[in-house]
Amino acid sequence: MAVNLTVNGKPREIEGSQALLAFLERLGVNLNFIAVAYNGEVLDKDDFPSVTLNEGDVLEIVRPVGGG
Repeated sequence: MAVNLTVNGKPREIEGSQALLAFLERLGVNLNFIAVAYNGEVLDKDDFPSVTLNEGDVLEIVRPVGGG
């Protein structure tokens, strides 16, 4: 069963509920250099494995940008 999320303001469909950590790994993001807000709450990286993505969840994935 498909699960609909909002990721960085855009709708995204995934195949069933899944662990946040697995989702991030599938996206290929470097877990050392991101911050994640889950349904409006910024998560500690230690919490990533215990979060399961479900219908209607909202994620904001932020990566640092260098420049000056």
